[in-house]
Amino acid sequence: MGMWLIRISVIYLFIGTAIGMYMSITEDFGLSSLHTHILLMGWTTMTLAGLIYHIFPTLTRSILCKVVFIMFNIGVPFMMIGLIYLKHIAIVSAGATISSIAILLFAVHILTGLKKSSDERLAKG
Repeated sequence: MGMWLIRISVIYLFIGTAIGMYMSITEDFGLSSLHTHILLMGWTTMTLAGLIYHIFPTLTRSILCKVVFIMFNIGVPFMMIGLIYLKHIAIVSAGATISSIAILLFAVHILTGLKKSSDERLAKG
């Protein structure tokens, strides 16, 4: 699951960079919010989540990992689509809500899962 998050994040890096190049060339910075969200949510957040799951592979066995993965990959595109189409607030809000819940679940998963993982390592020890 971690490697899939990283692979998907590279697509967001490419899209975010392309939008940045477009804004630079046209000197029209109307897509700044989209550019920022794609790079922060799509590239940075997904890359870091992917790296954490890769470093701690026992966490990927949890159903919570799959839920976080699915919610990230639904929420972020919805948010981006809403930002593209005239800042459509309902779509942006839906995507932001799904993404925020994914981040909350990710935090819970990491905070509880790392404790369990370290406890298991100590018990094997």
